Amino acid sequence: MVIAACALNFHQALPLFVITVATIFFVVWDHFMAKYEHRVKELLSPGRRLLDRHWSWLKWVIWSSLILGVVFWLIFDTAKLGQQQLVSFGGLIVYVILLFLFSKHPTKVRWRPVFWGIGLQFLLGLLILRTGPGLMAFQWLGNQVENFLEHTDAGASFLFGENYKDHFLAFKVLPMVVFFGAVMSMLYYLRLMQWIIRKIGWVMLVTMGSSPIESVVAAGNIFVGLTESALLVRPYLPHVTKSELHAIMTAGFSTMAGSVLGIYISFGISPAHLLTASVMSAPASLAVAKLLRPETETPKITLKNAMKMGMSDSRNLLEAASHGASSSISVVAHIAVNLIAFLALLSFVNAALSWFGNMFDYPQLSFEIICSYIFMPFSLMMGVNWQDSFMVAKLIGYKTFFGEFVAYEYLSKLVDLRKGSGPKFVDGVQQYMSIHSETIATYALCGFSNICSLGMVVGAFTSIAPTRKRDIASEAGRALIAGTIACFITACIAGILSSTPVDINCHHTLENAFASSLSQNTTDVVSCCQSLLSSTVAMGPGEVIPGGNHSLSSLKNCCELLKPSTLNCTWIPDQL
Repeated sequence: MVIAACALNFHQALPLFVITVATIFFVVWDHFMAKYEHRVKELLSPGRRLLDRHWSWLKWVIWSSLILGVVFWLIFDTAKLGQQQLVSFGGLIVYVILLFLFSKHPTKVRWRPVFWGIGLQFLLGLLILRTGPGLMAFQWLGNQVENFLEHTDAGASFLFGENYKDHFLAFKVLPMVVFFGAVMSMLYYLRLMQWIIRKIGWVMLVTMGSSPIESVVAAGNIFVGLTESALLVRPYLPHVTKSELHAIMTAGFSTMAGSVLGIYISFGISPAHLLTASVMSAPASLAVAKLLRPETETPKITLKNAMKMGMSDSRNLLEAASHGASSSISVVAHIAVNLIAFLALLSFVNAALSWFGNMFDYPQLSFEIICSYIFMPFSLMMGVNWQDSFMVAKLIGYKTFFGEFVAYEYLSKLVDLRKGSGPKFVDGVQQYMSIHSETIATYALCGFSNICSLGMVVGAFTSIAPTRKRDIASEAGRALIAGTIACFITACIAGILSSTPVDINCHHTLENAFASSLSQNTTDVVSCCQSLLSSTVAMGPGEVIPGGNHSLSSLKNCCELLKPSTLNCTWIPDQL
């Protein structure tokens, strides 16, 4: 069938061909390794012994080469795309230093999981965000997921009627969780999901040197929620070390379940970025966990035991689908009631803060303003420009205190406003962000690290391993912080690697905008003005040199539009 499809239309059959070849390869590989694994080890043992003998000096050559490669890559990349990527790299270094300084046992830190975790993130991001085939593959995958979730409409329209989209969130979005839960349960029954998790876990185990139990749970969190992933290794949870327990919880806080990704995709958030963030956060979670809570004990769970994940209790495929749909009821209810409660609480808190601020002649005081100042340094370190950093900080505050659902809902509104190409400022208030800042925010918000999830994790893990109640309670808070920083590090990698293409001719855009009666406050004009102002050299009154060979007229108009604090607009002469 594949050959016939390729003969008829190879371009159309290309995804089917790739999936078939990959499936055949892994099936053959599994059978081959099961039968000849010992012979392969014997064949490779001379090379391993030779590597072990020279590893003491060879590792320094490898690490030095990698560091030099990163340095030169950053130099050329900065020269090509600007300095914003360099800010993200600096933020990544700062986060690693802060984690080391606040580590539980700084002298016991093993740097292999840390460097390999960040390295795997970088390689994944480089493959997906900077290579044409990788970007096309994940965009295609994101589109397929989006199309796949659209099939939920058949059930929703049948149950709620043709006008079900009038209540978009309740009858359009939440049924996606039910559909996805049923599909995931079917994949577990077919043992396909366990196989995928084992493969990803094995890669992290071999490269990062993390323990088998940590690797399996981190891989599982790419597809399932923070409590469901712990159920994969339920029999072994009472026997894990404190560091492993911390890593398991961190992996849950720093990743996103596949069942809720569909909801955020329906909001209009980029499917490719959401899928990339979910995959990249798995190695980041282990890197951060092992830096903040290093291993000081000897793990008891072996590789063979950790890879023995539980199987489905369903007797057939239809029962598995029914069980998955029924299990999602609690998830849907949890999302619905928390949205009602937290949005109501947010409204109440803002009203209370406005009442309190009114006493000091500042009625604008709100939860958003407080968060914008608290989390603004973190957004700056991720590579967000100064103008957008306050908006990203608000989103981080929403996520931390009210959940990522609320944060992504607000982010989707900002995306819609940008796509509408309306004025960027209304009455001095910024309405939306740049594409680069939206991308970083998407990665920073992609995780369950919020106060609400903290209670869920403590309750779920205590019910699974009641003998570890004290350890769970003591490590949960630290794991929440680690999960949050893991998301920030993922956003830093995205900031380094994501390049927002500039498809506009700024000379043409600015000249036309200021010479006509058209709106001068669109996203293209503001972006060009920001670029112009950042490249302008001002030495004093009348001594101003516009950047990029722009005219003084364009510079003066941009200065009056944005009113920057770094340049005195009166210094710009009318003409040379």
